Formats: sequence, C-alpha cells, structure tokens
Amino acid sequence: MQLLDKIPLLPLAVMAIFLGLAPFKPMPHLVEKIGMLMDGTLSKPIDIFDLFQHSILIIILVLKLVRMMQVRSKA
Repeated sequence: MQLLDKIPLLPLAVMAIFLGLAPFKPMPHLVEKIGMLMDGTLSKPIDIFDLFQHSILIIILVLKLVRMMQVRSKA
C-alpha cells in the first residue's frame, strides 16, 4: 500500500484518462474492448492484453482513491 501512497494523484489521473481514451479516433480501445467483453467476443489474446493495457492505470487510480478514502476516514 505504501507504493500507492507514493504515486502522485494528478499525473496518475491524467495518464489514466489519456491511455483509457487512446486512440481518440475512430473509437477508444477501452470502449471497444469493453463492448467486446459485453458481447462475449473478447477471445483473442491480443484483445485481452489490449483491454488490460488500456485499463491498468484506471484500476490503479481507483485503488489509490479507495486507499486515500481509507486513510482519511482513519484520521
């Protein structure tokens, strides 16, 4: 958890949004891959890796925000 505490929030948020929305045209990969996941067509290893790659910073951001709320509630 100390690693999450050391990551600055603003750069993490900017990078998570940027990577989550990249490429911007014609459709962000994250939106496309989540749609494929919902349809049940996310089966190729490259697509699964792409979903992981475009969502990892968002997952880290969510974990950091949860950690910040836990620390704040204990104080």
